[in-house]
Amino acid sequence: MLKNCAKMLKPIQIGDHLMPNNAFLAPLSGITDKSFRTIAARFGAGMVVSEMIASAALANGHKDMARRLGRPEKLPHIVQLAGCEPHWLAEGAKVAEDAGADIIDINMGCPSKRVTNGYAGSALMRAPDKAVEIIEAVVGATSQPVTLKMRLGWNDECLNAPQLAKAAEECGVQMVTIHGRTRQQFYKGKARWTPVREVVDAVDLPVVVNGDIVDLQAAEQALAESGANAVMIGRGAQGKPWLVGQIGDALAGREPKAAPEGDALLSLILEHYEMMIDEYGEHLGVRCARKHLGWYLDALIEDGAVIDGPLRKRLLTAGESAEVPKILTDIFNQLEARAA
Repeated sequence: MLKNCAKMLKPIQIGDHLMPNNAFLAPLSGITDKSFRTIAARFGAGMVVSEMIASAALANGHKDMARRLGRPEKLPHIVQLAGCEPHWLAEGAKVAEDAGADIIDINMGCPSKRVTNGYAGSALMRAPDKAVEIIEAVVGATSQPVTLKMRLGWNDECLNAPQLAKAAEECGVQMVTIHGRTRQQFYKGKARWTPVREVVDAVDLPVVVNGDIVDLQAAEQALAESGANAVMIGRGAQGKPWLVGQIGDALAGREPKAAPEGDALLSLILEHYEMMIDEYGEHLGVRCARKHLGWYLDALIEDGAVIDGPLRKRLLTAGESAEVPKILTDIFNQLEARAA
């Protein structure tokens, strides 16, 4: 299947930007900050997208929303905006463009109650007329290309992704990404990739399939079932920021780069940690980095590593950034000693 995928997949062009491969990092709130996107891009991800940014808050100068505009290395700077009012989405798009965004992505897929209760995110799939107004406003507000991310629909009685994708294409959207679940599924059950084919058949745009793509086998299957042009990897990249690039290389018929191990992995984790402290500051950075440290350890455990419980607890409860390098080094020294 891999060889067939490599032959069929064509590079995706969005505006002036040609993506280097067809495996993309999904926008994940609280996860795909500048630090994480920079590392994923370095390991060969074909596209990285910012955390979801609330448009009204961004336009009104909210500091955390402005932080999320941080530009990663190498790849086009794609900023994802969310909201429920065309005016504020348009204003947010202008701020993002002024801050250097190369592409604006509209979020119509987030299932969070906090977001959908405000009629943003995937709730807009229940209000297609409002969704179209928002798309028109964003396309009209920026000179940069606009893309759209959504789900199959609100629920199984409202699988309207093909219709909304077609309307978005007519408004000028240049790519759509479909998560293979409805909003009512949240992240439960299994993503359905086959219904995404209806979106592929409805539009002439590049279509990206998303949901439960955690390895190359899943990526190949998702592409085969959906007929999509690319895959988007979200939770599968937690603790494995190199995974997206590996899948992109494989789909392009290239030998994937090996995942970092031993001292190389330790150096990467420490660098990632330092980047997060720089991005968030000491107090918030220590707290925000804990989940990433935990995911790195989880990935090691998946590969058969045995990690000392008390050391893990010390790492994930450290109150000062200066404590973390020593604890991490102790963990890796123990792993090396066990392997000897």
